[in-house]
Amino acid sequence: MIERCRNDYPIGLMCRCLEVSTSGFYGWVGRKPSARAQDNARLLVRIQEIHEDSQGVIGAPRMQEDLVDEGERISLNRVARLMAAAGLQGWPRRKRRGAPRRPGSRPVGVKNLLERDFTALEPETKWVTDITEIPTQEGKLYLCVVIDLYSKLVMGWSMHHRQDRHMVVRAVQMAVWQREGDSEVILHSDRGGQFISGDYQKFLGGNAMVCSMSAVGHCADNAACEGFFGVLKREQVFHKSYETRNEARADLFDYMERFHNPRMRRRVARRDREFSDLIKPSVETG
Repeated sequence: MIERCRNDYPIGLMCRCLEVSTSGFYGWVGRKPSARAQDNARLLVRIQEIHEDSQGVIGAPRMQEDLVDEGERISLNRVARLMAAAGLQGWPRRKRRGAPRRPGSRPVGVKNLLERDFTALEPETKWVTDITEIPTQEGKLYLCVVIDLYSKLVMGWSMHHRQDRHMVVRAVQMAVWQREGDSEVILHSDRGGQFISGDYQKFLGGNAMVCSMSAVGHCADNAACEGFFGVLKREQVFHKSYETRNEARADLFDYMERFHNPRMRRRVARRDREFSDLIKPSVETG
């Protein structure tokens, strides 16, 4: 406070009133910031850049993940303190209720192969897919995505003003085009009419994919895809108003391909490096 008001009041007077020694004040002024303070200042610059790049939607947990992905060794509490001091915060989760959908019947022979096990030890072994709606002033826009449970990458996506089987097949087709291997992939979905359609089932059968479907009335059976939609809407959709479907399409494309997927690729690369470093000593000693 003395430093802030030194042009308005005599320093000696303020030191006496605040019971601070004059020599102590001048010693504080001439003292360089500590290494910790300098590091905090450096981190805060990067935090502000990431926060601005995300359009102000990233909170402390995801901010800490991004910094760790960049090689920083920083705790969640430290990130939260720096963001709070700078007045930065993410968008809070919105609680909404919707009308339950009536699930259809599984096709013959189709089971719930995941049983809520959303872990995958290798890429292109377990995929999940689902549909969500995006409101615009022109009307609803439907988005279908296919997500790899190993990398959390959006492998395929499709958008249309009608949620029909053709939109779903286009999303899966895009994921198939990006697949590097040719081994079987489990593709899990709910029991929506688009997923139980003959065209969808035929496409899976002809592209080395095994259909898996949720049980009746259990939304948690596809929680991985629902979780992605929740983050997408909280970070990109809920604080915007799209005038047209094309505007929403462009914004969703930007989020998935320029924001989400690059982050997931960095995270997978870091995880692979850590795993390689972990097994390297065992291989050398073995």
